[in-house]
Amino acid sequence: MFEQTFKNIDDVLWKDAGCGSELDYVEQSSWVLFLKYLDDLEKDRVSAASLSGKAYEPILRPQYRWDKWAMPRNKDGEVDHHKALTGDDLLEFVNGKLFSYLAKFKTAAESSDTIQYKIGAIFSEIKNRLQSGYNLREVLNLVDELRFQTSTEKHEMSHLYESKIKNMGNAGRNGGEYYTPRPLIRSIVKVVAPQIGETVYDAAVGSAGFLVESFDYLKDPENHGGKNLSVKDMRTLQ
Repeated sequence: MFEQTFKNIDDVLWKDAGCGSELDYVEQSSWVLFLKYLDDLEKDRVSAASLSGKAYEPILRPQYRWDKWAMPRNKDGEVDHHKALTGDDLLEFVNGKLFSYLAKFKTAAESSDTIQYKIGAIFSEIKNRLQSGYNLREVLNLVDELRFQTSTEKHEMSHLYESKIKNMGNAGRNGGEYYTPRPLIRSIVKVVAPQIGETVYDAAVGSAGFLVESFDYLKDPENHGGKNLSVKDMRTLQ
């Protein structure tokens, strides 16, 4: 699902006057993917809080949440196309309201370790380059089909995002080469041989390749003398 959706998104961005290269494709698809991912994260947190009998206050105000501006739904859970913004109305909201609202999180956050700060940092540095609100609507529709709520989905997202970063490195415009091939990452992890309880630091985390491969290494019984991890070790790893 992810791979085909990524290709479809690139096809939409290719025909937009504001996106001229793979660099633009990665940047513009990234901010939309991030907001969808954030929405799924919020839903997970709401469910977890409900199961534990606790209250949870969403990060974003109602009007700036995915299911309000990007994909408003009716009582049956179907997308309400009468309320879903598109064309100039969508561009006006995104450029004039959404980005400025999200950028303010950087100064309002309690510390740089919070997700609020990260949201603000991201949307302080980028801007929407799509010049057609109809193209942006197509991208939103495609991204809405994706789910980021299982470990399998997140791993697939990580692998595919690396391929996009690799293409970006070859796109020119001083894009640089940010991609570390997975075979090399796995070799480095084996040499370092991390242990349960140690901290894995991925300094330039992009697609989280070092974190993902370290997790798989630590979870593999072969790297622990053939013994399965104890419940305590699994909790530490998680």
